[in-house]
Amino acid sequence: MASKILIIGACGQIGTELTMALRNKVGNDNVIASDIREGSRDLMESGPFEIADATSFESIENLVIQHEIDEVYLMAAMLSATAEKFPMKGWELNMGSLFHVLNLAKEKKITRIFWPSSIAVFGPSTPKIDTPQTTVMEPSTVYGISKQSGERWCEYYHQKYGVDVRSIRYPGLISYKTLPGGGTTDYAVEIYHEALKHKKYTSFLKEDTELPMMFMDDAIKATIQLMEAPSEKVKVRSSYNLAALNFTPETLAAAIREHIPEFEIDYAPDFRQAIADSWPSSIDDAQAREDWGWSHDFDLEKMTFEMLAGLKDTYQGN
Repeated sequence: MASKILIIGACGQIGTELTMALRNKVGNDNVIASDIREGSRDLMESGPFEIADATSFESIENLVIQHEIDEVYLMAAMLSATAEKFPMKGWELNMGSLFHVLNLAKEKKITRIFWPSSIAVFGPSTPKIDTPQTTVMEPSTVYGISKQSGERWCEYYHQKYGVDVRSIRYPGLISYKTLPGGGTTDYAVEIYHEALKHKKYTSFLKEDTELPMMFMDDAIKATIQLMEAPSEKVKVRSSYNLAALNFTPETLAAAIREHIPEFEIDYAPDFRQAIADSWPSSIDDAQAREDWGWSHDFDLEKMTFEMLAGLKDTYQGN
């Protein structure tokens, strides 16, 4: 019998595409999507959906029991830029929701958890080039603090209670299917929309700010691959480094000009610049590649082609 999967935060940037990918893989009725609000038409019409508050243990427990859930993907989170504006709300959502699913697993009500971490766990004192799997972590944002704390609790629950929890430190994620949700790397999605719509873009990061990035298809592939890996191959129970691309706004603009020669970019750094400056510019993900065979498919050129092709219908005529 197929596993029953619950995705919490299914209407977000990652959750939307993860839900559709898992439904295609294991069957629509075996993937229960949930969020505090309704999502896209495709998500709502393709399979079961439940309104649920990720901060309510009772709400999540009821869904687990009602749908006989085996696996939970906890994608609900308040991202870096938004959490800086609402620190306590960010902490409550990011940490409270994690404890709910960890405790459900501890009580043997679910068998496996996916919980996303982020490059935000790193801070100004972390080595910026080829950031190692294990290194100094002194995050300077609410989001990063919550993710670093979450990593420690995931490892603790695995060691003390045998909870099968798996995690990836996502870099900046880029997709044309869903809009980003208030992160510091959002410029790398916005820029494609504005290139097609107005042929110009004002970046909120400086031209030479290099950050680790990834096309969403690769992120979804990695997530499912990690969850399908035999337990003995998952040797990191805090969170795995994951890498694919590193680029600056200037480099990205140049890649777009290969397709839209008249595209222009200028720069007006805001509060997100300080966040970006505290993060790595490249990531060493050798352990993920060795432990469970991770490899990425999209380079900058391939991603840019896919982004512009995917958005072209939206802005046809501009």
